[in-house]
Amino acid sequence: MSITHLQSFVAVAEEGHVGRAALRLHITQPPLSRHILALEDELGTPLFERVPKGMRLLPTGEALLHHARRILAEVEVATLTVREAAGGSGASKPPHT
Repeated sequence: MSITHLQSFVAVAEEGHVGRAALRLHITQPPLSRHILALEDELGTPLFERVPKGMRLLPTGEALLHHARRILAEVEVATLTVREAAGGSGASKPPHT
C-alpha cells in the first residue's frame, strides 16, 4: 500500500468523484483510477460503489478512510520534523565523501 494510493483514495473519498479528485491532485483521471483499482486489488475488496454521479464509499472504504487520513497526517509530521531537524543543525544535505 503506497502513500500515493492512500492520497488518491482519500481524495476520491472526500470529493466523491474521480474527476474532481484528479483536479485536486493535479493528475489525470486514468492514473487516479488505476491507483484506486490497485488499492482495491491489494486489499481484495472494493472500497467504492461506482454510481452515475461519482463514487460512494462502501463500508470497507469507510473502515479504511480514518486510518488513511491518520497515516497521511503522520507522514506529513515526519516530513516536517526531519526538515526542521535538518534546518536546525545547519545541515541540509549529507556531506560528500
